Amino acid sequence: MPIRQGPISRRRFLTTAAATGAMTSLGGIAMPYLSRAADRPQVTHGVQAGDVSLDSGVVWARADRPAQLMVEVATTESFKDARALPPINALPESDFTAKMLIENLPSDQTIFYRARFRDLSHIDIVGEPVVGRFRTAPGSRRDVSFVWGGDVAGQGWGINPDDGGMSIFSAMRKHNPDLFIHSGDTIYADGVIPAEVKLPDGKIWKNITIPEKAKVAETLAEYRAAHKYNLLDDNLRAFNAEVPIFVQWDDHEVTNNWSLSKQLPATYKERDITLLAARAARAFHEMYPMRESIVEPGRVYRTINYGPHLDVFMLDERSYRGPNGDNLQTTYGPDAYFIGADQLAWLKRELLASRATWKVIASDMPIGIVVYDDATNSKGSEAIAQGDGPARGRELEIADLLRFIKTAGIRNTVWLTADVHYAAAHYYNPDKAQFQDFDPFWEFVSGPLHAGTFGPNPMDNTFGPEIKFIKAPGADKQNLPPSAGMQFFGHCKIEGATGQLTVTLRDRADTALWSVTLDPRMG
Repeated sequence: MPIRQGPISRRRFLTTAAATGAMTSLGGIAMPYLSRAADRPQVTHGVQAGDVSLDSGVVWARADRPAQLMVEVATTESFKDARALPPINALPESDFTAKMLIENLPSDQTIFYRARFRDLSHIDIVGEPVVGRFRTAPGSRRDVSFVWGGDVAGQGWGINPDDGGMSIFSAMRKHNPDLFIHSGDTIYADGVIPAEVKLPDGKIWKNITIPEKAKVAETLAEYRAAHKYNLLDDNLRAFNAEVPIFVQWDDHEVTNNWSLSKQLPATYKERDITLLAARAARAFHEMYPMRESIVEPGRVYRTINYGPHLDVFMLDERSYRGPNGDNLQTTYGPDAYFIGADQLAWLKRELLASRATWKVIASDMPIGIVVYDDATNSKGSEAIAQGDGPARGRELEIADLLRFIKTAGIRNTVWLTADVHYAAAHYYNPDKAQFQDFDPFWEFVSGPLHAGTFGPNPMDNTFGPEIKFIKAPGADKQNLPPSAGMQFFGHCKIEGATGQLTVTLRDRADTALWSVTLDPRMG
């Protein structure tokens, strides 16, 4: 469902805070502390906020025991006139995670929140608070900036303190973005994290390790542990406390290239891919501050409105796809599904209803890059592209969507993606395409944020992509470690006065590699 709330003023927020101030003595700073620090419930993995809109956002934290999450919110860092919210439970059934939708917030306001836990067995025992912040969406046409990327802790490249940990999150945080679009592969559930990896130059990459990452994830506890592993990184926790996340998933949250046709390798004792996907989905939803759908519990795709200049359409290109195969169908049906008929209809409705200047389609996989299901033998299709020629297979879905966007007069769509572990900018030109019934548009690729660097992959001419920029290691240098410097993120800035969108591709040293400024089309 779209998130479309009306604005609330800071004055009304503070009035509400004063009206609920009596709650602070029960759930806020006046709560009695015990001197036995070891007895207090702890916030174990930092705090996160996400899916922030005009007057609301979701806050997440995890406890070390059965507890109640207590949250206070304020419009000042001093927490003067803070509003205490009713506590919610963090139980073993959710691995002691809890997330709270905070509503009735003023628009275009930095919101400070303070999260802590009180013991369910002894409610007078209260833990130390952890503070985070986020900025609500603007009601006016102010500047908006955001970052995006995907692929974290893949190919055995985990948290290496000697290399500064996952330092790319520190580079992104310096831009003080309004939000972060995580394009998927938030974890690598199918990959182990060894204690050491020998590099080609003879040096040793040393990982922080946990027992659960010594094997592929199969149990619910192992999937949860993969997410918690990433949160051991100081850079990531500091980033999460300041930048709200808009998250989607891809394949590695379950296992590499999973679909209903997935044949699991011998490393898996559990052979049921649907059971693995169900466990992975539960862990994914527990571990991120996502808004949850009432209509379809567990749904990932959703619209998030972030002011007059920006709507974000978060796609799910895993849950509804047909089996991976040759992807050569000439008619559209379940075997050719990528996002599926229902999600496609939703996306059309939401794009048509959008009044934002820019419609950002957050796709966990690229359109025109060929991604093989069997990369070793260059066989089968894992993504949308199936090779040069007319639209076939999953491309039929994209062709239908692009034709609809053109016919309906929908302007200023931009596709953001990751997945392929290199950085690129593609301009889709109907004059160069096999299927030509669409308006030109851009697709920007970033990542990996912290995983092996690969590529480049072959391109498919069906929709006429022109490569305007690419940075990849080349065929002779694959699976480069983060220390090689080829980790990438994207940064977008929308200028409030003109609506111009500037997209910059950057590396982990925050070097600007390439940039383009796009003028919005009006009318």
